[in-house]
Amino acid sequence: MHGYIQNLQQASVMNTDFRRVLYTGKYSQLLLVSLKPGEETGFIVHMQDQFLGVDKGMGHIIINGVTTEVETGYAIIVPAGVNHNLINTGKFDLKVHSVYSPPNHLDGTVCHLRVYADVTKQLFDGVTTE
Repeated sequence: MHGYIQNLQQASVMNTDFRRVLYTGKYSQLLLVSLKPGEETGFIVHMQDQFLGVDKGMGHIIINGVTTEVETGYAIIVPAGVNHNLINTGKFDLKVHSVYSPPNHLDGTVCHLRVYADVTKQLFDGVTTE
C-alpha cells in the first residue's frame, strides 16, 4: 500500500466537481467538494463522522439548526448522526476537502454536478483504493 500524498489545498482549489472521491482506505475516505455561489449540499445526515476543511471561499455551515459562518482556513467536524448543510454564501466557488470515517461513498466516485449526487446514491461498498 502506498497511501495518498498530494498538495491537498491545490487539488481542492483546482477541483470543479461537486464531489470527487480521491482516496478510500479501510477506515477513512478523502474527497473534494466544490459549491458554486448560492449552492448547498442540502441537509444530510451521515452515519459517519465527517471532517470538512475550507480551502477557499466563504459560506455557512448549519449543524443541528445552528448556523456558523466559515471561510478559508476553517475546520469543521460533523459528528455521525447529525443533520447538517453547507451553503456557499460567497461570490466565488467554495472549495472544501472532506474526510469521512468510516468511508461513505464508492471509491473513485465523481459527481460533476450536485444533481448527479442527488440521483446516484453511491454508498461505500467495502472496496478501497488499494
